[in-house]
Amino acid sequence: MDGVIKRILICDDVADNSILMKAILEAESCQIEIVDSGAEVLAFLETNPNPTDLLILDVQMPLMDGFEVVRRIRQSTKFQFIPILLVTGIAEDDAQKALDIKIDGFIQKPIDCDAVIAQVRAILD
Repeated sequence: MDGVIKRILICDDVADNSILMKAILEAESCQIEIVDSGAEVLAFLETNPNPTDLLILDVQMPLMDGFEVVRRIRQSTKFQFIPILLVTGIAEDDAQKALDIKIDGFIQKPIDCDAVIAQVRAILD
């Protein structure tokens, strides 16, 4: 990336998934924050003046799924332009929902390190 440390917020309700993603992205000199629910994503955005350069968000989470989190972010005039990558196994109906809510890309499960780095670089460079 361009030498500036990029901030990435990762949200997954499975700690091992977040730890893997963090390890991949720290090797790219990114500053990582981890939360484990959609509500925590929204709270993090509201309480940090310059919250993140990228949100990596799991689709399947309890209480509030990734699609609902994206919908709420896109409705916010303050945060609507934050780039968002969804992490999912992508079913066809998930793909259509994602197009409807304007995400910036997908990370397929199982996680492929090179694919994650390529997606993140494409957005942050």
